[in-house]
Amino acid sequence: MRKKLKMIILFMLTMVLFLSCGKKDNQIQPEKNTITIAQGADAKSLDPHATNDQPSSRVICQLYDRLVEQDNNMNISPYLAESFEQPDELTTIFKLRKGVKFHNGEELKASDVKFSLERMKASPQVNHIIEAVSEIEIVDDYTVVIRTEKPFGALLNHLSHTAASVLNEKYVMEAGESYNQKPIGTGAYKFVSWQSGDKIIFEANEQYFLSAPKVKNLIIKNIPENATRAIALETGEIDIAYDIDIVDKERIRNNEKLVLLESSSFSMTYIGFNCNKTPLDNIKLRQAICYAIDIAPILDVVWKGSASKANSLIGPNIFGYNKDAKIWNKDIEKAKELLKEAGYPDGIKVKIWLNDNQARKDIAVIIQDQIKEIGVDLALEMVEWGAFLDQTSRGDHEMYILGWSTVTGDADYGLYPLLHTSSHGGSGNRSFYSNSEVDDLLDRAKHSIDQEERKKFYARVQEIAQEEVPTLPIAYSNMSVGLQKNIEGFILNFAGHHKIFGTSFKKE
Repeated sequence: MRKKLKMIILFMLTMVLFLSCGKKDNQIQPEKNTITIAQGADAKSLDPHATNDQPSSRVICQLYDRLVEQDNNMNISPYLAESFEQPDELTTIFKLRKGVKFHNGEELKASDVKFSLERMKASPQVNHIIEAVSEIEIVDDYTVVIRTEKPFGALLNHLSHTAASVLNEKYVMEAGESYNQKPIGTGAYKFVSWQSGDKIIFEANEQYFLSAPKVKNLIIKNIPENATRAIALETGEIDIAYDIDIVDKERIRNNEKLVLLESSSFSMTYIGFNCNKTPLDNIKLRQAICYAIDIAPILDVVWKGSASKANSLIGPNIFGYNKDAKIWNKDIEKAKELLKEAGYPDGIKVKIWLNDNQARKDIAVIIQDQIKEIGVDLALEMVEWGAFLDQTSRGDHEMYILGWSTVTGDADYGLYPLLHTSSHGGSGNRSFYSNSEVDDLLDRAKHSIDQEERKKFYARVQEIAQEEVPTLPIAYSNMSVGLQKNIEGFILNFAGHHKIFGTSFKKE
């Protein structure tokens, strides 16, 4: 009996070990039904009308769609609208696709478009994007007419912005203030959950009007440290890593299990000065600091050849760029002279705000060392990303470092938000810069349909801005994304809003 009991126990232990090993093998070789992406900051909001930052836009473009989209050559094509026409320079008529469903099962109607665009216009964060729109008319359930009081040549470009995403009116009204906790759109992926500071989880929208996504699940992780993000790619923890740091590029490029994608972008990095707050409301102090800065070592150390020196808030690929706008070059004697004229012959202490971004930290450290030469003592202060955006929109800062991507490809989007008085704060003008001539030029350029005339207006704006320096443009940078070699169908978006629809795993 005792022998028989031992045999039974031995058999049971063997089965437990067998089953445990089997389970372990399944964990080692899971089914590839989840794409995991990492970016350098968490989204601030999943409500497209509540924010205009890059990390949020990269998430928003998975959840929502817009009336029109830009292709990889920046050409506008219909999207939620199956067609559009412009019978005159003030009117655009959109015919909506029939049968498009929101994630809650409701069908997309013209009333949702009207509601979304009017809600966008009411938001101080993004209203500048479609400020020119004066009326949105519903003709029937599938026809919407958008009118402007004055001609607005960049209308379609602006309607392709993530902030122009179409929301479901009924759901938004029912959700109220809790909408951001469980948003819905018509996009390729549906929201599942958000672990703030860690990751956002999505599942495929099987009813997506262009066809169901090829991969069932999507996770977008927040990994602020560039090195950690690269290591996560190398170890296979993630499938796609955005914004590969310069120091990691060569290693990823030479890894046979990985692919490095690089391209020029619409991105620009700049130093901002709070022109509405002492002491940086003093133009001579701003100019002194600019003359004390040498951009060359910043490009070498931070970008290592993957960026070029900027002379404007918009780059060479953007319509309206002025190649002759002033380039600030280091001139210590001139800097000291201006500092004295500004009323600070013995120097001054100022503070610069940074978020948890390694490149911006490196820029700040280099600048700190450089401007010390003229007696400017620069203190570096780290601010959590959400607080950084909130507090710079209120004007609590002195100096800051940020980036801007002219996602529409048109100077109106690159210059108006960053320089126009009406855009003070969260709309983009965190320098709180005001100049009546600049405002007038930007308004005239916005409402002109003469493209050559628009170029002249924008050229003058860039000349003034580079002289008065509410912002000091530093660099036009390339974008870089690292992928596992088994990823296919991923396409870089010049604005940095990479859609995952169409991305999948290669079949082994």
